[in-house]
Amino acid sequence: MTTFTFVHVVLSLVGIGSGVVVLYGMIRGKRMDSGTALFLATTILTSLTGFFFPFHGVTPGIVVGIVSIVVLAAACYGRYVRHMAGAWRPVYVIGATVALYFNVVVLIIQLFEKVAGLKAVAPTQSEPPFIVTQLVVIAAFGVAGFLAVKRFRFERAKAVEMAKAA
Repeated sequence: MTTFTFVHVVLSLVGIGSGVVVLYGMIRGKRMDSGTALFLATTILTSLTGFFFPFHGVTPGIVVGIVSIVVLAAACYGRYVRHMAGAWRPVYVIGATVALYFNVVVLIIQLFEKVAGLKAVAPTQSEPPFIVTQLVVIAAFGVAGFLAVKRFRFERAKAVEMAKAA
């Protein structure tokens, strides 16, 4: 593994770990400002560094990276520029959840490609173990995202005050 690949993987794992903590916090109604900054920064860096690997045409990974950057831009704008006021709160929550989901999906794909035991049960990633794993993950993120949007609230007065100051 090259140093660049190692840095990319570490960024990705830190992004996933901090993202899970932030998503759990949102479900519990907690802001988690430091964790959010770490999650968003490492997830953006993961997506950006992904574009520096050897390019062999447009792949699903490239498409996920592009969509992830767009989603992260909206989430960051809603969180840091619009201060989660009004409709920007669900934009931030959904964007953060989708960005985390994308990172987890890429992790699952990489695990099924690189771990011998997983590759043996799903060599083409079209076999039932891979498909079931992906379905469980998308269902879990759907439920978590729904709960986060429903439960994560930001004090309206503070949000309006911060938006006016910006």
